[in-house]
Amino acid sequence: MPQPPPQPDFDACCGNGCDPCIFDLHDLAMDEYRQALRSWRERHPEAG
Repeated sequence: MPQPPPQPDFDACCGNGCDPCIFDLHDLAMDEYRQALRSWRERHPEAG
């Protein structure tokens, strides 16, 4: 079963408006995690 990416600590953001920000990267990783989890659940309906 896929595991969610660790959430960055709020203090990890430097506040300089980086593009991408560490939180933007986490959002992208969460999108990939949700997609992987959806696929995993389709292959393992018994885990449900």
